[in-house]
Amino acid sequence: MSLDKSLKSKSTLVRARNVLKRAERIEKLKFEDRWVEGQNALGLPKVRVEKVSLGKKKKKKKEEDEA
Repeated sequence: MSLDKSLKSKSTLVRARNVLKRAERIEKLKFEDRWVEGQNALGLPKVRVEKVSLGKKKKKKKEEDEA
């Protein structure tokens, strides 16, 4: 069975994912010191996924206007 071309990714995802895999959630919990070693990997607490937003570039004033 072949994949539809809309589902194929070139090298990385263009959009930010809003769902983390279990291993990624455990990594994030360890980083936040919320992970207890030996804890069950099922039923993990929620982890906030920060979306990266690209800001708009500021328009540069022309040097002629300033002079």
